[in-house]
Parts: sequence; C-alpha cells; structure tokens
Amino acid sequence: MTTCRCRVWSLGWWLGAALLMAGNARGQELEPRAFSPSPIGTKFVLGSFSKSEGGILFDPAVDIDNVQADLWIATLGAGYTFPLAGHQAKVLAVVPVARGAVVGELNDQSQRQDLAGVIDPRVKISFGLVGAPALSLVEFGRAPRRTALGVAATIMPPWGQYDAGQLVNLGSNRWAVKPEVGVSHPVGRWTIDGSAGVWLFTANESYFPGRAIKRQDPVLALQAHASYSLPRRSWLAIDATWFTGGETRVDGRRNPDLQRNTRVGATLSIPVAGQQSIKLAYSTGADTRRGSDFDTVNATWQLTIF
Repeated sequence: MTTCRCRVWSLGWWLGAALLMAGNARGQELEPRAFSPSPIGTKFVLGSFSKSEGGILFDPAVDIDNVQADLWIATLGAGYTFPLAGHQAKVLAVVPVARGAVVGELNDQSQRQDLAGVIDPRVKISFGLVGAPALSLVEFGRAPRRTALGVAATIMPPWGQYDAGQLVNLGSNRWAVKPEVGVSHPVGRWTIDGSAGVWLFTANESYFPGRAIKRQDPVLALQAHASYSLPRRSWLAIDATWFTGGETRVDGRRNPDLQRNTRVGATLSIPVAGQQSIKLAYSTGADTRRGSDFDTVNATWQLTIF
C-alpha cells in the first residue's frame, strides 16, 4: 500500500510539475512593443492560435525521463486605451483554452495525461509615465516619436479549470501578479524596447488530494526586443527573454524545479483589410535549466477600432 501511494504521489508530482512549468511558459511570452505609445480611445479585439511542443526538463536526480508536451492553445482577448491623469493607460484581458497531452517515463514506465479546458485568464493594466501623453488619433499622428517609460501589472486570477481531487489541472488555484517596468526607444525605423518584471504567487491551499499547501517562489523575468518598421505598417522584431526562480514547495517539501532559462524568437506583424492585422511569432528555448523547452508557433488576428 505504501509503495502504491508513493507511486501515485510521484506520478501526480511530475504531471503537476510539468503543467506548472507549461503554465509558467505562458507567463514568459515574448511581447515586442508592449510599452510603445498609442492614441487614446483605441479599442481592439484579438484571437490567437498557437502550438507549443517540446520537452520538459527535470533535475537529473529525479527518475523522470523523456517528458514531452504537445499543446494547442486558443486565446480570445480585448483591450482599450484611455487617458489617466494626462497620460496614456491601457487595459488588456485574455482568456486561453488548451488542448493536448503530456507524456513521459516514470521509473521506466510510460505515463500520459490528456488535457482540455480553460487556463487561468490574464488582465494587464499599463500606464505611461514618460513620453506617453494622452493624445487623440489626430494628435498622435502629428506628434514626433519619443522614448516612452511605463509601468504595468498583470493579474492572473484562479479561474481556470481546477479540481482539488485531481492530480492534474490546467488552472493553478492561486492568484498571481506581475508588476513590471518597461521602456520603448525609437531609433530611425528601429524601435528598441525592454522590460523587467517579477511574478508573485499566493499559495494553493487545496493542492492534491485537497489538503496540501503548495507555494511557489517569485519568478524574475527580463525581456528585450529590436523591431524594424517595414512598408505599409508592417514590422519585424527579434525577441529574447530570460527568467529565473519559481521553485515550488508542497507542505514545506521543496521540489527540485528552480528555473533559469532563456528563450529567443521573432515576430512579424502584417496589416490586412481595414484596421486588421495578422501577427506571426515563433520562439524556442535557447538555454533551459529546468522547465519547458518548447518550440512555439503563434498566429494572432487583431482588429483595431479608433
């Protein structure tokens, strides 16, 4: 009986850790031009479809091998830019839904977990401190490009699919928030931007089998982007992010899942009919210590209304 319980706990741990790392990968998305100014009154809706596929790396001391994830993620979102104290502010909300599977070997035996459901949504609120005055569309078109400095907070409420009686869930059953500071600097047809933020997490007090308490250390995340403006409002960006931290503990027992990873990628934005655009993005793990070493392809459609 003890051996069986240990086996179930180990299986649940690696599947749960795999999904947690996959969820953290969602939090490390590359976002070029996130702090670039835009005119107030701008509304936009978006829909995206992405595929993430690759390995999940664990501590070599853990007898878990060949863990692979194959996830399809669809996302719907909407945003609005508005004036606040004479500066530009923006709110963006997105809701992702995932479908796929995680497979791997535990003690040389193959295991699989199928996934389908809603992931914890995200709401991001940003505010321009310097270089982002509240300008109308006409005023914005006449204003010179300038360096912009802003702050943001991303909030991730525990509204994803979660059942404390299950070993694996798409939702995390805890709140997360990411305070962030970012800068955008134009140089001719180039835009250089970057940001620094930290993910902070509350505890999941209903971790499997419903009575355990799961905690996670903060995750420090840095991003850098260089984008070039092409004809007809198109642009191309080279992206990079580095993040570290995120060790977890269950009832005080620390798991060997410290992350210290680097991802790189590219983004191409192309205008289509009217005020619509298509954004294509690719990213891959450049250096992965622990966690998800995914290749991700993403296509996003956006409609902007001024």
